[in-house]
Amino acid sequence: QVQLVESGGGLVQAGDSLRLSCQASGRTFRDYAMAWFRQAPGKEREFVARIRSTGTITDYADSVKGRFTISRDNAKNTVYLQMNSLKPEDTAVYFCASTRGRGYMIRPSDYDYWGQGTQVTVSS
Repeated sequence: QVQLVESGGGLVQAGDSLRLSCQASGRTFRDYAMAWFRQAPGKEREFVARIRSTGTITDYADSVKGRFTISRDNAKNTVYLQMNSLKPEDTAVYFCASTRGRGYMIRPSDYDYWGQGTQVTVSS
């Protein structure tokens, strides 16, 4: 069982930056691939970014590529999402998720454990 807690959300203006953190429990964090998803009101939960356990493989949604960066610090059991040049369409609840899977996993159903989410609101 893995427990995940997100933090770092807030209300910012377009063009600003935020850094989200996801703190994981347990001693085997380094064995899990991690991802960020987001969900806006009335929309399906969508993939944002993922990172393998080694940190050598990352993938991003086209909508955030070049603006967002996912990283991990296994010594601190923490995954980060650095968000730059934020746009109003980035407004959503952002969720951290984890899996032991090794494939190309960008679907919510691919992930086993989820945090409660942190709200990001970008004003125009």
